Amino acid sequence: MKMVELYPVNFRFYGSLNDFLPTQQKQQSFTYWVKGNPSIKDTIEAVGIPHPEVELILNNGNIIDFSYGIKKEDYITVYPHFFSLPINQETLRETLEIKRFILDVHLGKLAKQMRLLGFDVIYENNYSDETLADISHQQQRYLLTRDIALLKRSKVIYGYWVRGKKTESQLIEVLNRFELYSEITPFKRCMRCNGLITPVHKENIKEQLEPLTQEHYHEFYQCTECEQVYWKGSHYPKLEKFISKLTSRTSENVSSVLGVRRSELEFF
Repeated sequence: MKMVELYPVNFRFYGSLNDFLPTQQKQQSFTYWVKGNPSIKDTIEAVGIPHPEVELILNNGNIIDFSYGIKKEDYITVYPHFFSLPINQETLRETLEIKRFILDVHLGKLAKQMRLLGFDVIYENNYSDETLADISHQQQRYLLTRDIALLKRSKVIYGYWVRGKKTESQLIEVLNRFELYSEITPFKRCMRCNGLITPVHKENIKEQLEPLTQEHYHEFYQCTECEQVYWKGSHYPKLEKFISKLTSRTSENVSSVLGVRRSELEFF
């Protein structure tokens, strides 16, 4: 039986793709050994990079797509999302006109904060990886996850591995990555179910209110889906300040933007 020989292929990964590489391969060219004629998509994922993180691939300076079969003498350069690509080339996938999201089980707190800012975010703590990939694919939603293996599923076209481990840093990371600051429309969505919120007459929801809430508050809002009731409670001024700093993108240190305690990010 004829043996299939291994041969070397040179790779260079740029920008945030280096987050997935071991130290000895970061920010430099390196050799990766392959056999046969594997696709560039499979090879990139074998190296460790999930394909939704990749936006542009060049082979010896020429653009290729994920179906390209690796050959000897290839020199592959791989690029992530850039706000402005360093070279004038088309990317692997079209940018979604409407930025909608689905988040995995590890990002429940981030889902609430994104909904607070008005973004369309699907989140359930019992969704399987298969369900997450299916919804992302069918509804063309960006899949945000802390699970690299989930992003490698073939159905996932649009996705992003959230690097931060704390909710506050994750929020800033996502706002920056998807350029969402100008699209913030706070107090628009229900933090519980993602439904839209509309004003509601006090008399219509009086039975759901505590006596003191009925006495001291007169402006109410209700989710059109789950009927959760909201009002501008004691946390509201701090939430307004928090959102104002985000939308203004001041020169202050990003950490100061997040000077609201987590317990106060409970909406109204």
